[in-house]
Amino acid sequence: MPSFLQSCRSEFGTDDLYKILGLKKTATENEVKKGYHKVSLKVHPDRVSEEEKEASTLKFQILGKVYCILSNKEKRAVYDETGEVDDEDDTVPQDRDWTAYWRMLFRKLTTQDIVDFEKNYKGSKEELEDLKTAYVEFKGDMDEILSNVLCSTIDDEDRFAGIIKDWIKTKAVPDFKKFSKETKKSKENRKRKFEQEAAEAEEMKAELGLGEDTSLQAIIQSRQQSRQQHMASFFDDLEAKYAKPKKTKAAAATGKKKGKK
Repeated sequence: MPSFLQSCRSEFGTDDLYKILGLKKTATENEVKKGYHKVSLKVHPDRVSEEEKEASTLKFQILGKVYCILSNKEKRAVYDETGEVDDEDDTVPQDRDWTAYWRMLFRKLTTQDIVDFEKNYKGSKEELEDLKTAYVEFKGDMDEILSNVLCSTIDDEDRFAGIIKDWIKTKAVPDFKKFSKETKKSKENRKRKFEQEAAEAEEMKAELGLGEDTSLQAIIQSRQQSRQQHMASFFDDLEAKYAKPKKTKAAAATGKKKGKK
């Protein structure tokens, strides 16, 4: 049976627990929790097809163990100093229900949570940082920008374009051709696409009988089951940024065997 760190390498391509969660070694306790939440959203067994469920479950379990180690001050200190983890450590019980543990840590989001978040996010410093990151990462592709900046819709396109043009003038960002030379036809196609997605979302909501107080999780699962992964990814990113942890203490269990980094 492979050691825990071997399993990390096999499933995530690295045995660096911080890299698995997309973090630096200096990450705070809250950043560790957010990192775990964000990555686990991508491999949560309830968010993939039946064909992917087995592989997803294994990754999900490994992530849970990674979090248990990095969220425990003593175990994290040992890992930081030695690069080792105890395969049978009491912070990573083998028989734990990781789905129940995940839900214990993170509450569900409601439609009102989204409304409140959007109100504070739009026009904020955080939105500007996300916009700049998306612009550079996708080399000015407005389709990708609108799909990756939280809460954005086709109605934000002109606002974003104005901000980006100002950045280009001051040389805060490069002048990518995909942005500055975009054709009128491309813009029209984007508008049609967003209008279609908005209509589909409303239809799905009506079909499922979802009201204003419906949990966000139900919407995410429904969209993923219908394989509309792009919109689901939007909700995943929003939940990862916005979800607030419940105040709770994790249970402990047993162990000794060590694996080396």
